Amino acid sequence: MKVFKIKRQNLAPVIREIAKSIKRGKVVIFPTDTVYGICCDATNRKAVEKLFKIKKRPRSKPVPLFVKDIKMAKRFACINRSQEKFLKKVWPGKVTAILKAKPEAKKIFPEGIISPENKVGLRIPRHKLVNILLKELNRPLTGTSANISGKPASTKIKEVLDQFKNQPLTTFDAKSDGGQPDLVIDTGNLKNSRPSRVIDLTGKAPKILRE
Repeated sequence: MKVFKIKRQNLAPVIREIAKSIKRGKVVIFPTDTVYGICCDATNRKAVEKLFKIKKRPRSKPVPLFVKDIKMAKRFACINRSQEKFLKKVWPGKVTAILKAKPEAKKIFPEGIISPENKVGLRIPRHKLVNILLKELNRPLTGTSANISGKPASTKIKEVLDQFKNQPLTTFDAKSDGGQPDLVIDTGNLKNSRPSRVIDLTGKAPKILRE
């Protein structure tokens, strides 16, 4: 894992390098407004496959997406007026919204993004670095916590890295299980927080799936 320590004076060049790496299919640990997350280009099949192996996460449990704005969210999800009004109140922020995926979304994303019920999770985070990266890339990123499935998400960078450091270096073998992220954006320990609240907006009334 290559670690980038972010400082104000090196933010722009590091963002450019991270963006180039993501475009090449790399998997990156990065800070968010909740806990440390792990991301890749959500439209890149090999990158998404690698992320699932690193997290040891079953494909039956889709990962949500980070998008740069509601306009981008509307490209992938069906959003009516009342839903849009609600989203404008909670985004950017610590709320992942579960919405009905548009039919074309299944053509855009590989397995592991759209659920069997044809739903997709979306969020616009409130974090300067992530928002700059999303604008630089102009494409959706996976927006899931940086932890191995079954282990806790964390705001402490050492706890995050300790989960992955003893895993094998590569995950290109289709039979392999586990692996390490390619890059790490280290901004130190984050403020104490839990993962985002998850709200399903596909029913008659919003339903909280995770506080």
